[in-house]
Amino acid sequence: MSDQVNRQWLLAARPQGMVEPSQFELREVPVPQAGEGEFVVRNLYLSLDPAMRSWMTDRPSYIPPVAVGEVMRGLCMARVTESRHPGYKPGEMVVGTFGWQDYALSGEEDTLPVTKVPEGVPPTWPLSVLGITSLTAYFGLREVAKAREGETIAISGAAGATGSVVGQIAKIDGCTTIGIAGGKEKCERLVDELGFDAAIDYKNERTSRRLRELAPKGVDVFWDNVGGEMLEAGISNLAMHGRVVLCGAISTYNAETPPPGPRNYMNLLVKRARMEGFVVFDYLPRADEAIAELLAWVGEGRLRVEEDIREGLESAPAALMSLFDGSNTGKLLVKIAGP
Repeated sequence: MSDQVNRQWLLAARPQGMVEPSQFELREVPVPQAGEGEFVVRNLYLSLDPAMRSWMTDRPSYIPPVAVGEVMRGLCMARVTESRHPGYKPGEMVVGTFGWQDYALSGEEDTLPVTKVPEGVPPTWPLSVLGITSLTAYFGLREVAKAREGETIAISGAAGATGSVVGQIAKIDGCTTIGIAGGKEKCERLVDELGFDAAIDYKNERTSRRLRELAPKGVDVFWDNVGGEMLEAGISNLAMHGRVVLCGAISTYNAETPPPGPRNYMNLLVKRARMEGFVVFDYLPRADEAIAELLAWVGEGRLRVEEDIREGLESAPAALMSLFDGSNTGKLLVKIAGP
């Protein structure tokens, strides 16, 4: 690719049901130039996340949808290549919502604020173990679930980028951790490599029944990344004063009709429980405190870095599919260019 060409993936059509690579269009445009108060970045790594599916749908959410014909939204690790902004200079590494493209023009006004990456941090970490998914796990456990030592926590989508970190932090905090994932290999990895106390293979086991066997006194915290029947299984197995943390609902993102709400929600009343959703953006002003602990845990060997890296910007649409077909494990990234 010529350094004078900027490849961009545009949202070409809104999905109806399962997202498909054909709903993206690749175009080439000139590399942008910085105006006064702006800077240009070269994207190095792109984060792929399940929330991208909801951004492609034209309905109200916590951030506006991506418009048809716009560059697909995405968080990137990037290097500043040109700057007319007093706060940034060429060569600095930054993280920002720079989108599915080779280069981006930024004046710091975007979905998330641009942040600088300290020297010595591996280039993928700001999007993986120190990124949004880990911050989601950290603040969801500490501020929403308010998990306490000795409690039992069950996590749906436990092999994913967020769920796997939730389980590891819960173990660090002295909790009993049960992961729910699809397939024997993923479940074995949760226990053998990530330190979960137990794992449930929802593809081959009855989730609700197995939860009752593993947590006969009930689950104190059910962390839900999946929604649908998985959420119902969690609500059915709550302990008294249990908490349900609504982090995501990946099983419903590609649904062509709205899924029904949990049919057993009255168990929240019976158990004097609560169910609460949250968005990590609300906690970003406190990101530094979380990153400091995450870095310490990685250094101590208590938190494992789990990454699934695909090569080349051209691979992004197909790679996104792996978040929904079960083939992804850990934080999914696309390597656009070397640092």
